[in-house]
Amino acid sequence: MERPILFDQLARHGNVFRALFTGLNGEEIRWKPAPEKWCALEIICHLHDEEREDFRARLRSTLETPELPWPKIDPAAWITERKCMEQDFNTVLKNFLAERDKSVAWLHGLADAPWHNAYLHPTVGPVSCELLLTNWVAHDLHHLRQFNNLRYAYLRAHTTVPLDYAGKW
Repeated sequence: MERPILFDQLARHGNVFRALFTGLNGEEIRWKPAPEKWCALEIICHLHDEEREDFRARLRSTLETPELPWPKIDPAAWITERKCMEQDFNTVLKNFLAERDKSVAWLHGLADAPWHNAYLHPTVGPVSCELLLTNWVAHDLHHLRQFNNLRYAYLRAHTTVPLDYAGKW
């Protein structure tokens, strides 16, 4: 897929996240269908962290200095370590969207970038810039699906009306 299309998808996904996450009430923000599942607040905290410290940082590192180790990340641990459940949802959403705008502007500003560069990951082998960019888009899609599943579970848990008329989920 052509890079500008992927850049534009990241921008559109930012708009989708804005629309989906805007206007949730306090219960919806922290509601979980099961203790091991993430709530909306944890999802947006994760997206904010990943935007800054995973995809953009690692892509930048691979473009500029592919021979250097990537910044360390631990997204699952960050949920607890960074006290996501104590964060203000609307502030994190605003910060994520600002970071996404920054990422998209940065990507569009990359002129003659060495997209052929790859980082030699110690366990998975070469990770190309193209792989990082494409998986950034895929990561968005993963969490859009996760959030849609969360919203459906919330609706199902808070209604006595059967949802089968809507179609098979």
